[in-house]
Amino acid sequence: MAEVDRAALLAALRLQMEWGADEALAEAPLDRTALADALAPAGAPFPPAAAARPPAAATPLARPAVPGSGGLLIPAAAPPAVSRAAELAAAANSLDALREAMAGFEGSPLRETATNLVFADGVPHSGLMLIGEAPGADEDRLGKPFVGVSGRLLDRMLASVGLGRERDFYVTNILPFRPPGNRTPTDAEIALFLPFVLRHVELASPRVLVLLGGTAAKALLRSREGITRLRGRWHEVAPRGEGAAPWPALATLHPAYLLRNPAAKKDAWHDLLLLRRRLDER
Repeated sequence: MAEVDRAALLAALRLQMEWGADEALAEAPLDRTALADALAPAGAPFPPAAAARPPAAATPLARPAVPGSGGLLIPAAAPPAVSRAAELAAAANSLDALREAMAGFEGSPLRETATNLVFADGVPHSGLMLIGEAPGADEDRLGKPFVGVSGRLLDRMLASVGLGRERDFYVTNILPFRPPGNRTPTDAEIALFLPFVLRHVELASPRVLVLLGGTAAKALLRSREGITRLRGRWHEVAPRGEGAAPWPALATLHPAYLLRNPAAKKDAWHDLLLLRRRLDER
C-alpha cells in the first residue's frame, strides 16, 4: 500500500474515532455495491429517489370542540381517549378531584407500565408553577416530581435566587406517568394529557409559569421551535376559557439537560435572574 493511502486511511480512522465511531459492528466489512447488484434485476437501473415512493397525504388538523382542550391542535380523527381526558379535566373542580380523575383515567398504556401516578409537589397556590417533561425512575418510585438527581439540581438552582419548594413554588410534569426507559414523550401522549395539564394550571392559578425543557415549552406554547430558541424570554400560555388573561411563561433548560451539558448552566442562570426580577415586580 502506498504511503499516501496509508496516511489517508489513518486520517479517516482518526476522524471516525473523534465522532465516536470506535467500535465495529461486524467482523468483516460489508460490500454494499455487491449487495445492490444482487438486489437489482440485471440491466434495470435504479428509479429516481423522488419516484420511489408517492408523497404521504397530510393529516388534517382541527381544533376539538371539547371542554378542557385549551385549543390544542389535534388530528381531526382523534381517538376517543383525548375527548374523554378533556371531559374529565373540565369536570374536576379542585386539585384533589383532578388528581383522582387522572388516577382513574384508563386512556393511556403508560398507566399500566408505571408504578405510581406523579401528580405534583410543592405549594399549590404559591403563585409560581413549574412544568417539566415526565417522571423518571425516582419520581415513579416515590410518586413525586423532580426528586431524583435533576430534581436536586432544580432545588439548588431555585435556592440560588431565594426560592424553596416547601414555600415558594409548585411543580408538575406534562405526563403524570413515567414512559418506559425514560424515553421522550410522544406527540400522541402529550396531546392526550395536555387537557389535564391546562386544567392543573387553571386550578393552581399561578401568576407565573416556568416551562422546563423543550417538551413542556413546545407543548404549552404551541411552538415548533427548540428550547434553545424559546428560552431566555417571556411568552404567554393561552388559557382555556375565552376572555381569560394568559399566563406569563418563561421557558428554560431542563435540569437533566444541564447535567449532561454543564456549560449551559450560564444560560439557565440568566433565566433564573429573569424569573427573580419578574417575581420581584409583583
